[in-house]
Amino acid sequence: MTSFRALIASSAFALWAGASSVAAQDMGDLIGITVLDGWQTERGTVMAGLRITLDAGWKTYWRNPGDSGIPPQFDWGASDNLRAVQVYWPRPEIFQEAGAETLGYMNEFVLPVELFPRDAAAPMRLDGLASVGVCREVCVPVEAVFGGTVGQGDPGHAQAIRGALAAQPDRVDGPRTVSCRVTPIADGLQLTARIAVPSQGTTERVVFETGRQDLWISAPVTSREGHILVATAELVPPEARPFAFSRSELRVTVLGQTRAVEMKGCKAS
Repeated sequence: MTSFRALIASSAFALWAGASSVAAQDMGDLIGITVLDGWQTERGTVMAGLRITLDAGWKTYWRNPGDSGIPPQFDWGASDNLRAVQVYWPRPEIFQEAGAETLGYMNEFVLPVELFPRDAAAPMRLDGLASVGVCREVCVPVEAVFGGTVGQGDPGHAQAIRGALAAQPDRVDGPRTVSCRVTPIADGLQLTARIAVPSQGTTERVVFETGRQDLWISAPVTSREGHILVATAELVPPEARPFAFSRSELRVTVLGQTRAVEMKGCKAS
């Protein structure tokens, strides 16, 4: 049964992502992206941001979209003097639609990015292509190009970037906070995590991320035992059989309506 659900989820993803390419091209004006130049850090990187603006009523997705949708993908290859990029994701909103729960942003938000130059003494320019899904009554894949010079500093931009950084989930130590039990099932693994965090609000959503993009992960079933949040989910790989699981790579995020907390790694239970 789990394999069947995984197949259905994969098919739904393919249908969603395979929406008309004409629609994607015609609706490209649904999203606009502006590069915000922030400041140089003490370790020689540049903190910048992407201001992402959506047409009224449209939404896009967090790095993990939830029950449906596709996460944003960025191609930084056209940039000058850029070695690596670290993206910092603000806490997403939780959307409930037609029995599905998705995670993302509406209208406008800032996505902070830390830029690592190849040569700290040389100018840097950030040019890229974003491939995202946007939804209202329908969902369509859209591509948007962006570009701008960074490293000069802009106090007005810095304020917006700092605000988005402050909106990230709080981070706590994973192995001290999360214990997890991994049990083989016919076509994968069952993961049960016991998370020692206070309530993040009336609605709590647990997100498991394993570092593997090819895993199907069921929506976690959660319950509270006092200050312990218990979450159980099934993890199914494409080969539909048990697999080696890395506890150190597990990232657990607990999202509430107004707060969120994130931890990396878990201890065995």
